[in-house]
Amino acid sequence: MPVELEHTMIAVNGVRLHVVSAGPTGGKPVILLHGFPEFWRGWSKQISPLAEAGYRVIVPDQRGYNLSAAPKDIRAYSLDNLSRDITGLMDHFGYQQAAVVGHDWGGAVAWHLGIHHPERVERLGILNLPHPLVVSKFLRTSLQQMLRFWYFAYFQIPRLPDWLTSINNYAGAASILTASGKDSTFSADDIAEYKQAWANSGGLTGMLNWYRAAVRYPPRMKPGALLTMPVLIVWGRRDVALQYEMASASLKYCPNGRLITLNDATHWVQHDEPQAVARALLEFLA
Repeated sequence: MPVELEHTMIAVNGVRLHVVSAGPTGGKPVILLHGFPEFWRGWSKQISPLAEAGYRVIVPDQRGYNLSAAPKDIRAYSLDNLSRDITGLMDHFGYQQAAVVGHDWGGAVAWHLGIHHPERVERLGILNLPHPLVVSKFLRTSLQQMLRFWYFAYFQIPRLPDWLTSINNYAGAASILTASGKDSTFSADDIAEYKQAWANSGGLTGMLNWYRAAVRYPPRMKPGALLTMPVLIVWGRRDVALQYEMASASLKYCPNGRLITLNDATHWVQHDEPQAVARALLEFLA
């Protein structure tokens, strides 16, 4: 990444978050939210294009990940708390509004912000994560999607998934990445970086608690749950966990939304098609 990266620790919402920033301080803010089991580096191929275009790019390690705090209480990972982390970052930097882009679980936080705090979200970008009402519908009506979500139930087991993902130098956690992507999605250097991040957080317990909190402390949903701000959904069609039909179904809740499909990309769309994703984001933000 040719741009200069600024690493800071910021106290928000009762936790300390490690935050990477880039781009001119006076630029329009864009917050990039990673998913499981990544950390800020999951956006490494999009940070430079956005910063070089004049945006102020803010990329936190979300709670439970890498150098950020990892509370032990499962309730601490409810979507309400996770969203307050991001509005807290906006307050810290003095932004009333920001463009928010999320992938995977970062997409869940982004959807939640757009639905429950629309006044804080200027534009919403989502990578490979459906609208929450679409997820609920497909889990009720699609056996295929229920079977694809087997890991969600597995992660509810106390301690066992935490241990299995960490033994043998995080071989289990690494397999989550490599088995769900293409051979070219993650390099050996990428995997080494992720293993260091998992070690930094003391294992994957904080990350897995996102799944546990989603079941134990589900967020209340606003009736209709429409998002009126501009919304861009970018979807890698070769996602092994999420049916493609969920992407187009999400547009029902986004009257000012657009879907871009990348047919050869997996769930890790910003890794598989970094230039296409950066280009789509730049066009959307402009």
